[in-house]
Amino acid sequence: MKLTTTLAALLALCTFASADEKQLFNGKDLTGWKGQPEFWSVKDGALTGQTTAENKVKENTFLIWQDGEVGDFELTLQYKIVGGNSGIQYRSKVVKAEYSVVAGYQADFEAGKTYSGILYEEKGRGILAKRGQKVAIHEGNKIEVTGEVGKSDEIQAAIKNEEWNDYKIVAKGGHLQHFINGNLTVDVTDETAVGAKSGVLALQLHAGPPMMVQFKNIVLKTDK
Repeated sequence: MKLTTTLAALLALCTFASADEKQLFNGKDLTGWKGQPEFWSVKDGALTGQTTAENKVKENTFLIWQDGEVGDFELTLQYKIVGGNSGIQYRSKVVKAEYSVVAGYQADFEAGKTYSGILYEEKGRGILAKRGQKVAIHEGNKIEVTGEVGKSDEIQAAIKNEEWNDYKIVAKGGHLQHFINGNLTVDVTDETAVGAKSGVLALQLHAGPPMMVQFKNIVLKTDK
């Protein structure tokens, strides 16, 4: 790993060292979260979103955290996915409350081997950074790849299929970083006026073939 990447990862670790820390999931029920009840439940101590051939989502839908918005923060959680793809929405906005649909930054992950760790903007600018990239987004939404934070195939090799993985998101101003299992996957500086500075947190259940996604140990840190 490059020295600059190592330094960036270390700085991210200490950014919120003296922060307030909050558990967002009680391990028992959906208290503090809201989504479409036919798809979301708690199983084996984890928030669980599931679709089947008989019970499909009409479009991407989300489980939305109800206890406030986030601006600058560090979020850590564990996820497991079987089939399909999912993601963690942050600094997002609710665009269709009746079906729990949100739009905004998304830290992606999937059952496949391409998109876990990328930065995607749901219902917005699409893929903003591919896995392994260091990116600057300039006004006019011009994306400049300024460096590399790791090799995509090496990051993928460290992701455990259909098992629990650790995800961390660090957002401070326009600087956004994603980590999976301790590996920095993208490092993005969004310099644009449209780049959100605050908004909701939400967990995605994706339209398409049957899938199951689970989340636990969800911890939010913010500056005191």
